[in-house]
Amino acid sequence: MIDMNAEDQAVERVYYESRDGLLITGDLYSADKPKGYLLLCHRSHYNRGEYCEIAPKLAALGFLCLAVDQRSGMNVLGFTNETSTLAKQKGLPTGYLDAKQDIEASIDYLYERNGHKPIILVGSSYSASLALLIAKDNAKVKAVAAFSPGEYLKKTKVAESIKGLAKPTYVTSARKETADVGQIIRYMDMKYATYFRSQDAGFHGARTLWDTVDGHEKYWESFSQFLLINSDTQ
Repeated sequence: MIDMNAEDQAVERVYYESRDGLLITGDLYSADKPKGYLLLCHRSHYNRGEYCEIAPKLAALGFLCLAVDQRSGMNVLGFTNETSTLAKQKGLPTGYLDAKQDIEASIDYLYERNGHKPIILVGSSYSASLALLIAKDNAKVKAVAAFSPGEYLKKTKVAESIKGLAKPTYVTSARKETADVGQIIRYMDMKYATYFRSQDAGFHGARTLWDTVDGHEKYWESFSQFLLINSDTQ
């Protein structure tokens, strides 16, 4: 079980370029002798602050985490989405699919930083859909976790596009989203999937792990088990 009262970990602010040269902002949460490396991607209208409560607990569990600002997001939770702000200043598009290159560049950054070890990719809402798409063919991703994925991407049918995803995959959502999420993964080979369906209300996206959410303990238990099974120490 994860220590739900874990103390805050050291956080390093990092910057690197996206595929088109846009500067990406990320928060790197350190862990001693990491069991693995997690890239944490936020939901729509959010920023890296979605993980300010989550990432320290993951670091306490033994995982180094990089929480990033994607260009499709907003200034909320007391955080400025620096990547989105800069993209708008430069007149760059900030749609969901436009953020795909930010996630891919973040994978490259973390992969280089950790000595070329494949990472675990974590997505929330629209970025959960992007994470599933990216993980399918990206050799730098060894496992993927998708919180509330859906058909959010214009001109892209996620369910059909992730056919053939043959990597450990964790999928969950709020209870009211269960049927919709089931449609997203309906073509997947379920021998690779951990599909957690809670009887508690939960919440949309990775926020379902926040302490204020009904049933967050059960989400944490299933997610942490998935991470430990797919850690570098296994």
